[in-house]
Amino acid sequence: MIRLLLIPALISASGLQPVLCQIKLHRLISDGAVLQRNVPVPLQGTSTPFEVITLTFGNALFTTRADSTGMWKILLPPQPAGGPHTLRFSGTNEVVVHNILFGDVWICSGQSNMEMTVERVKEKYRALIEQSFNPYIRHFEVPDRYDFKRPHPELTGGQWKEANPENVLEFSAVAWFFAKDLFEHYKVPIGLINASLGGSPAEAWMSEDALKAFPEAYAEMQRFKDDAQIKEIESTDSKNASEWYYRLNTTDSGLRKWHLPNLDDTDWPTLELPTYWPAGSGLTTGAIWLRKVIEVPEKLCGKSGSLWLGRIVDADSVFINGEFVGTTSYQYPPRRYSFGPGVLHPGKNIIAVRVINSAGRGGFVPDKPYFLAVGSDTLDLTGSWKYRQGCKMPPIAPQTFIRWKPGGLYNGMIAPLIQFPVKGVLWYQGESNTNNPQRYREVFPSLISNWREKWKLGNLPFLYVQLANFMEAKPQPSESNWAELRQAQLETLNKVPAVAMVVTIDTGEWNDIHPLDKQTVGKRLALAARHVAYGENQLVYSGPLYKRHTIRRNKVVLYFNHTGSGLWAKGSNALQHFSIAGADKKFVWANARIKNNKVIVWSDAVQKPAVVRYAWADNPHGANLYNKEGLPASPFTTGN
Repeated sequence: MIRLLLIPALISASGLQPVLCQIKLHRLISDGAVLQRNVPVPLQGTSTPFEVITLTFGNALFTTRADSTGMWKILLPPQPAGGPHTLRFSGTNEVVVHNILFGDVWICSGQSNMEMTVERVKEKYRALIEQSFNPYIRHFEVPDRYDFKRPHPELTGGQWKEANPENVLEFSAVAWFFAKDLFEHYKVPIGLINASLGGSPAEAWMSEDALKAFPEAYAEMQRFKDDAQIKEIESTDSKNASEWYYRLNTTDSGLRKWHLPNLDDTDWPTLELPTYWPAGSGLTTGAIWLRKVIEVPEKLCGKSGSLWLGRIVDADSVFINGEFVGTTSYQYPPRRYSFGPGVLHPGKNIIAVRVINSAGRGGFVPDKPYFLAVGSDTLDLTGSWKYRQGCKMPPIAPQTFIRWKPGGLYNGMIAPLIQFPVKGVLWYQGESNTNNPQRYREVFPSLISNWREKWKLGNLPFLYVQLANFMEAKPQPSESNWAELRQAQLETLNKVPAVAMVVTIDTGEWNDIHPLDKQTVGKRLALAARHVAYGENQLVYSGPLYKRHTIRRNKVVLYFNHTGSGLWAKGSNALQHFSIAGADKKFVWANARIKNNKVIVWSDAVQKPAVVRYAWADNPHGANLYNKEGLPASPFTTGN
């Protein structure tokens, strides 16, 4: 008997007795969660192996037992839209989850234009943000994570947040506008699960088994399962960057004094900003300093203000009268720097900017806002600036972005979600695949099928955004990888069911891969959802889509789907941005007109037409074929 009593004590003292684990829930099952209505919802977590878990939901009780690994699951019966509800899980401990809603849950994924937050567009939509209180619209940001070895069942963090003027700044802007429109229409709670990452190609979001159809991508995923290789790459990249910036900062002649207001810069040359570094200026990669004198009236002094410096390639640090007011480490964010009431003084003030140009052509991006603001008063900052190069450097060695490699983001950010039912998917991606648009023709449909298979929903609504207009418009018809990728996106409509595409060639900005007009994109996605996911079959939810064509002598007759109440040349009586070619594929601008809800295209320079293109360019500026409901036609080609 004595021995029997001593054994448990010995086991305990030695640390071998199993430790009782407390109930732990999946991250998505947390305060404020939105769960999918009208379908069974699995609620799962971990606990001590074989522990009995009880869920109290309203007046109902549900019981299950954990398996030998401590995993357990309770299947909650379908619930109608509404709430808030409370979930109470009991075992050796108790976990209570508050403020649960049932509604429609949408996965929001892709790259930076989906990731882009409301904060980035807050000046454009300030009034809407101030009115954004809505406890029935909620957002969950999936933490960035990649893994090439295995799919993860759980997330590393994240929390549900209700829409209000503070929280909404962290929401995906596209997703928020989408949810806002849907809620206004259906009054059903909307949950947005934002699993997106800037710069990511489609292959990064596909599972390992789906990548087997693409041997090059599959092989690359296998290569990055080697932790030693990843560590070596990261070490080399870190060493290259450290050495580059150390050399930059130790050789920059201006680092200690060129920001000071009393610097004598009379012998510095001048540059008209905004512009990229012009030929003949001598400016190259390295550190470049720019200075401007502005006259500030006394009425603006003693007040807080802001400095708007558009966008700068690549990084910048900014000073007013020698006082540091802000910095940005890479080229894409808008430069908006706030300063306090003691910074400006009456008369001459000096703005100094240190630009670090690490690769390519640096400069101040044209057609962006450049001004100093105090209240409603502004001072223009365009025009002549003094400049001098602080040091010249070779371009920095390119970084290997491991997080973008095939399969990694699927394993880390999508796999943990697939156990939860959802209403559908919003997808805004493609910019990072424009280097190989032909492969995207197969990759993108495969990704959609891959996710549907994993969610076990064969017709999971999948709504995606076609690439916006970007880069400088060209005066003549030309080849374009961006147009090729838009064509791949268009062709996906015919390859998989229950999808819709939102055309955005009228919402982009030639000088910004991250255009600010996210409201139009969100509204068009909501229109698509109303048709594909909510069954409004009579709704005009898409702009015209090319269907087929016939050739009649020297003219091509184009037929379209989704013409709505009629085709329309927006803003003009003449259609723009059609081109035509014969068998030689030498494209010229074409005449085009609408007749009997068809488009007739011709050119006197092409007597035997073979191919017509519409809006076939990186930036098809001026393309104006719409339906009368105001939705733009997709770019297309009638032949390869």
